[in-house]
Amino acid sequence: MIELLEQIEGPMTEQQAGDGQPGAGARKRPRVIAIANQKGGVGKTTTAVNLATAMAAIKKSVLVIDFDPQGNASTGLGVARAVRRITSYNVLMDGTPLNEAILPTTIPGLSIVPASVHLAGAELELVQEEQREFHLRNSIQGGAAEYDYVLIDCPPSLNLLTLNAFCAADAVLVPLQVEFYALEGLSHLVSTIERVRRAFNPSLEILGVVLTMFDKRNNLSEMVAADVRAHFGDKVYQTIIPRNVRVSEAPSHGKPVLLYDWRCPGSQAYIHLASEILKREGVAA
Repeated sequence: MIELLEQIEGPMTEQQAGDGQPGAGARKRPRVIAIANQKGGVGKTTTAVNLATAMAAIKKSVLVIDFDPQGNASTGLGVARAVRRITSYNVLMDGTPLNEAILPTTIPGLSIVPASVHLAGAELELVQEEQREFHLRNSIQGGAAEYDYVLIDCPPSLNLLTLNAFCAADAVLVPLQVEFYALEGLSHLVSTIERVRRAFNPSLEILGVVLTMFDKRNNLSEMVAADVRAHFGDKVYQTIIPRNVRVSEAPSHGKPVLLYDWRCPGSQAYIHLASEILKREGVAA
């Protein structure tokens, strides 16, 4: 994405700077959070699915937008591929209204815009589009007013799909696997977010960093966690998501781990994470 931004960065137009940023007294709009990390296998989708479930459990109205061509968030929320007739691809590329793509889940208060493999080709199709960075933002503005939160599960790469998510979002939540190369990848992502803020979305912020797949038996986990906190301070949540077999098992049953086994350490961690995020945002949990 760095190369892409270098090609298309430039002075923001009035539309880019002002659209979608209502001031005090404006109509209700959701808080839009992109969940992103350019590295795969860090717990990004697991965080999106279980954070959304925990928020819905405390009576927040939540929409998940599955923006990853793999469609794992859709699977993790029990949405069979056979029913994914209108997807995030149609919303992004065909101008399909967002509300036509929204499907309910078995969790009260939680809905999803599913993904399909067609999304994998969207980046090539977007290249020739006008205002290509803002397709998703325009769709959310036009069809998500009833939700408290919109969580966008981004693909594990920094491409035009992720750029669309960053232009649509108020903030980025970064799941970070506690491993040796964690900080190297995170610095790249932070640089990208800063470029997007300068070029397209001046209100974009890093909501926070959540440490995932933590193994307390491993000294490296403790060292990396301390390193990340030293670099990013209070942007790193106190809640740490442990490596937990029940978290890994839950998607194969089409359920968030909070429904699969709410007593397990992974479930309890996501409940605490949701509470910590809402408290930081000044929202009663």
